[in-house]
Amino acid sequence: MANAFALIMAGGVGTRFWPRSREKSPKQLLEILGKGTMIQNTVQRLDPVVPPHDVYVITNRVQKSQVRAQLSSIPAENIIDEPLGRNTAPCIGLAALHLRRVDPDAVMVVVPADHVIRKVEEFHRVLRLAVTTAYESGGLLTIGIKPTHPETGYGYIQMRMEEEGTTPHYSRGVRRVKTFAEKPNLATAERFLSSGDFLWNSGMFVWRVDAILREIERCLPDLHRELQKIDAAIGTSQYQSTLELAYGLIRGISIDYGVMEKAENVFVIPADLGWNDLGSWDEIARLSGKDASGNSITGTVIQRDTSNSFLYSPGKLVAAIGVEDLIVVNTDDALLICRKGRSQDVKEVSDYLKRKQMNEYL
Repeated sequence: MANAFALIMAGGVGTRFWPRSREKSPKQLLEILGKGTMIQNTVQRLDPVVPPHDVYVITNRVQKSQVRAQLSSIPAENIIDEPLGRNTAPCIGLAALHLRRVDPDAVMVVVPADHVIRKVEEFHRVLRLAVTTAYESGGLLTIGIKPTHPETGYGYIQMRMEEEGTTPHYSRGVRRVKTFAEKPNLATAERFLSSGDFLWNSGMFVWRVDAILREIERCLPDLHRELQKIDAAIGTSQYQSTLELAYGLIRGISIDYGVMEKAENVFVIPADLGWNDLGSWDEIARLSGKDASGNSITGTVIQRDTSNSFLYSPGKLVAAIGVEDLIVVNTDDALLICRKGRSQDVKEVSDYLKRKQMNEYL
């Protein structure tokens, strides 16, 4: 029987959520929607499929202490820190090395720390199915979200349209992956939606720990070589220095591009989970509660003749008069004013601050 462990990826900064999300207090460590921070809600959502003592978190050194403070139910040794951000393939490979020492036959459930899933019972059903299929097949599984509109901000997964009986997992609702697609333009997204065989790429994966390490060795030999050095040093006094040297050489690459697009035994489970990756302030505004004028208001806000706006100012008074379709986010040291529909461009503010070395605002 499969023993399931979870890996929560929590190393990002969430630059599209500036000015609330900063390097030391990123999106996953904030209360965004409802009670509890995003990473706390992620841990809670995984239970009962994966209890807290079997949950691992990979983050960076700047955020590690805050992660530990927020997740008291998770053993301290289950929180792994990277010296540098190198995208998802290296972080998954590093966590797999640690998990293999706990259980060589473990099944890894890999999830981001900052997603919203509203249909929790269905999420549990899909996870259990994925864990069983990954254990029995030795394949790599991902969870695909059934699209509701032609979204241009997500990657896509194309399913193979096979007949029942093609694979032993078909009757369970598991499909083979035909291809992965990058974020499309609107015309392409509309074509994906009308075809009926494309799903949104959720960034959630399930596989046996030996299977993902084997595929990393085959698809990313350079990464595999550095992971071997790290593996030999785990549990020794040389671990941190070896880790830093290896990460200085490791090339940043996503697990999708580096492994999933090249692997052969890849499956997807189509699912309707009430999922959202909360990739922008527009998404937060869309999901937040609204008054009769379509406004979402948090904090000390006076509004007159204002409509369809998201106004966040818990610490300072904001007055909005005669405006519409705005996103206003007011923090102690920074103010964002953005037209709705343009919040994906907030990342450019963080990029500008980095170029100008205005680190006090990052």
